[in-house]
Amino acid sequence: MWRGIQGIAELPEGKAANTSVTAKRLGAYLAPYWRNFVGITFLSIIGAITQAGAPILIGKTVDEAIGTKNTTLLWQYMVVLLVFYVVGAISSRLTFQYMGQVGQRTIAHMRSELFGHLQKLSLRFFDKNPAGDLMSRIVNDIDVITQLLGQGLVMIIGNLFTLVGIVIAMVLLDWRLSIASFLLVPVLFIMTQLFAVSARRAFRKTRESIGDVSSDIQEEIAGVKVAQAFTRTDVNRERFSQRNAANRDANVSATAITAAFGPLVDVLAALGIAIVAGYGGYLVLQNQVTPGVVVAFLSYVAFFFRPIQALSQFYTTAQSALAAAERTFNLIDHPVDMPELPTQHPISHVNGAVSFDHVWFRYDARQGQSGDADWVLQDVSLQVKPGEMIALVGPTGSGKTSFVSLIPRLYDVTQGSVAIDGVNVSDYQLTPLRHQMSMVLQETFLFSDSVKENIRYGKLDASDDDVIAAAKDANAHELIMSLPQGYDTILGAKGVALSQGQRQLIGIARAILAKPNILILDEATSSVDTRTEVLIQQALERLLRGRTSFVIAHRLSTIRGADRIVVLDHGKVMEIGNHDQLMAAGGMYADLYQRQFASLVTPAATPAE
Repeated sequence: MWRGIQGIAELPEGKAANTSVTAKRLGAYLAPYWRNFVGITFLSIIGAITQAGAPILIGKTVDEAIGTKNTTLLWQYMVVLLVFYVVGAISSRLTFQYMGQVGQRTIAHMRSELFGHLQKLSLRFFDKNPAGDLMSRIVNDIDVITQLLGQGLVMIIGNLFTLVGIVIAMVLLDWRLSIASFLLVPVLFIMTQLFAVSARRAFRKTRESIGDVSSDIQEEIAGVKVAQAFTRTDVNRERFSQRNAANRDANVSATAITAAFGPLVDVLAALGIAIVAGYGGYLVLQNQVTPGVVVAFLSYVAFFFRPIQALSQFYTTAQSALAAAERTFNLIDHPVDMPELPTQHPISHVNGAVSFDHVWFRYDARQGQSGDADWVLQDVSLQVKPGEMIALVGPTGSGKTSFVSLIPRLYDVTQGSVAIDGVNVSDYQLTPLRHQMSMVLQETFLFSDSVKENIRYGKLDASDDDVIAAAKDANAHELIMSLPQGYDTILGAKGVALSQGQRQLIGIARAILAKPNILILDEATSSVDTRTEVLIQQALERLLRGRTSFVIAHRLSTIRGADRIVVLDHGKVMEIGNHDQLMAAGGMYADLYQRQFASLVTPAATPAE
């Protein structure tokens, strides 16, 4: 019987894992609560005793009280039977309460571990895995596991003890009727095994399909403005309907499989009762057992199949939870490609010297060899002195953003090395390394929190006065004070209530507060109005002062003052020099300048060239 129940947890063919793998992984999360399980087991044993003892009392009532017409004895047995049922109900109530507490604590731990592991993974992982699917694993899959670790374990533990108690009581009461009652156990075992494989496969599909649905929802909500602008809403609804239908079909298939299990158990229970009634009646006629024993066995047969029926009702949840557990453990087991190593150096300060030494980079490090066309950066070498301002120029797709992403190790180089102060960035501890830097991106991301906490995001120990001073340096103070609650104003998701330029000012204030030694600006002044650009440029001048900086150029004002300009094209360094040198060389930079920037230069600025 136990082996048959284990069949519920078996994986389909083609998977390396088996029953014990998932059980041990889940058991590891439950191990700290072993004392709670001792109490739960004790309460389950009490419940099992009351379940097993009640039919014996009923049988004795039939033979000793009703058969002899002894009213006093009848009332005594009824009182004892009532006590049995009350004690059983109380033990069941406490068991569910304690197991519920254990389940919720375990799930909270598992969800925290899963989220924490995601924070350790590099951007390569997130480039390949949709945010919606990851959200589905953290929320939906964990919720399904909650049902298994909460009521599910209580149901399994309680019903197993009940089965053991019933079997012992039946054997002690009459071995012949016990054998008759157990005739259908092999049939139940075979049936459970057959259902296990197909049900597990079906519920894996349900978890995968709900991940697709969640991913589609997340993407479409994030891009709803684009969808409406390009009248794609009808097409998106149709595409979502297809994914939703796939999830519906997967759930219907899984439910159809498990729905057939319960009625078959009911049929077996009815057959068991018929066998006991027929054989028991024969034994009564032969004066080999009393009518009370037969009545007790009829109750036992019903009780014997009742735990099986309860397990069959939980069958759907068990299958879905184990499939969800597989997806969860697969994510937890995903290797960290930038692990913290004991050999890495702690760092509290950098001077800001940055060097690129024959750097090759591609986003999928497993593809091809060095001659393939998928290289984003190709044999890039550059030596940057502390405090130097480097501007990066080139057409879209030339590798500018990839270049600066290698400095804080958002990605690791494929070949070559990037070093800071002469030490390879991979030899530094990652978190302290990134504390030395700040990035101001083209699209500043603001969180659903107050303006104050968004500015404090990179330096949590900063005081309110520090926050205000940083906002003033970023020319964001007046903007913030014009908001309804000033610095305590809660921003919507991504700061949607603010313009892009206003978000940039807050992003610059965040960078100023962090006091970085190395600064990265990724087209920080693009797509803003002229007045806001002036405010941003003034703030950037204060931010850049005395820091090593890498500026991906979009506007003329961010290029002309650079110590050196690096011109990239198809991942290769085409030219390096300051503005005057590159203009005099008449190469790619001069061509870009003439085509993209010349129209922005006023006559008064021409002599400065």
